[in-house]
Amino acid sequence: MTKVLISQAINNYAEEYTTPEDEVLAKLNRETNLKVELPIMLSGHLQGAVLQMISQMVNPRRILEIGTYTAYSAICLAKGLTDDGHLHTIDVNEELYDMCNRYICEAGLDKKITQHIGKAQEIIPALEDEFDLVFIDADKVNYGLYYDQVFDKVRVGGFILADNVLYDGEVTLEEDKMGRNAKAIHAFNNKLKEDKRVEQVLLPVRDGIMIARKISE
Repeated sequence: MTKVLISQAINNYAEEYTTPEDEVLAKLNRETNLKVELPIMLSGHLQGAVLQMISQMVNPRRILEIGTYTAYSAICLAKGLTDDGHLHTIDVNEELYDMCNRYICEAGLDKKITQHIGKAQEIIPALEDEFDLVFIDADKVNYGLYYDQVFDKVRVGGFILADNVLYDGEVTLEEDKMGRNAKAIHAFNNKLKEDKRVEQVLLPVRDGIMIARKISE
């Protein structure tokens, strides 16, 4: 994504009145912005705090994250795990594995987070856990596929979150003016809207977070 949809002044105010990043997250945020391509993909302070708060409210035993990037969101989500909880995170980019692992260890979460490298659509079917919380933040054209693959692995009452569901606001345009990714995200949003097995709310935080609660199989 290339822009924040709320004004910078409102975003700054929201961050000012949000609990600050801890030292590890602040260092990870800085290193990502200095050294990693497309740092706009980082969840960042405000969104990370939202993800952490949701996880702490749910208190999940098992979390699945699709799209690790530099592990900022994985660390935030893992903070809500039960004492015996575990988070699986998947990413196709092996070049960022060492950096992610370094920060996961520094956060003291190396026993609670497992990194998987490869194509998510191939890894998800092999995971045998039942998940309380899933966070989808990977290639946009496959959001619908990932949703279908994880649905039966989420317990009734569990949650599926998806990032970038406003896609720079492009989803509000006429369909013939949307790009490929925006069309895929719009189709994903409609998919959840029509799915009677979930109830959902779209939060206009940063680039949009969809929160869907599974209410039936």
